[in-house]
Amino acid sequence: MLLNNKLEKGEPKTLPFFLVINRYMTTTNSYNRQPTKLDYADPTKFKFNITKLPKVEYFCTAVNLPGVSLQDNYTQQTPFRDIPLPGEKLSYDRLSMTFVVDENLENYQEIHGWLRGLGFPGGYQEFKNLLDSGTDRFPTSKSSVGGGQGKVKYGAPGVGGLFSDATLTILTSKNNSQVEVRFSDIFPLSLSGLSYNQQATDVDYLTATVTFDYKLYDFANAGSSTTSITIS
Repeated sequence: MLLNNKLEKGEPKTLPFFLVINRYMTTTNSYNRQPTKLDYADPTKFKFNITKLPKVEYFCTAVNLPGVSLQDNYTQQTPFRDIPLPGEKLSYDRLSMTFVVDENLENYQEIHGWLRGLGFPGGYQEFKNLLDSGTDRFPTSKSSVGGGQGKVKYGAPGVGGLFSDATLTILTSKNNSQVEVRFSDIFPLSLSGLSYNQQATDVDYLTATVTFDYKLYDFANAGSSTTSITIS
């Protein structure tokens, strides 16, 4: 492309105009970018297991895969537009599960008892009972070595009984286990109430929703002993 500039005497002069192309642009191989699985994710194909709540697993009807967000992001100031830079703290959304309540309220009582032990409104014995419930998985989680939260007797007790692990298993269209989402150290934060009503015109079985917090979650192939992190 040529640009015409006028000199002081009014005579035209042609000047070259150079277009610079970045020689170091990223190149991609379209063949390697083809998806290997073309089936869509079915929201009904899942199983959810909580180690500490065996009676809840069968009645689970809905669960979410929590979102994640990067916190404490900052910017590098420049005379022009400030440059955004990633932060160093990862924040996880809460884990929520909805389940159908059985007529004896056994699965509801499991979660209520867990919350009761964490808050121990009736005294330290409730907290000790919660610690004892984890001795099958955490041998050091014994009430005999602790006197409640903040109190120590013969040494600090393990707190493994306060937490549990959970697994969200994603199924294929043929109901085969494909991917596992493994949650570490979950514990309940809230449990919704139940509403009984004799004026209901149709039977709508009671459901409850429990909200959990947790340390983090990882992905793994079904049955694998290790987790994986996908990096593009």
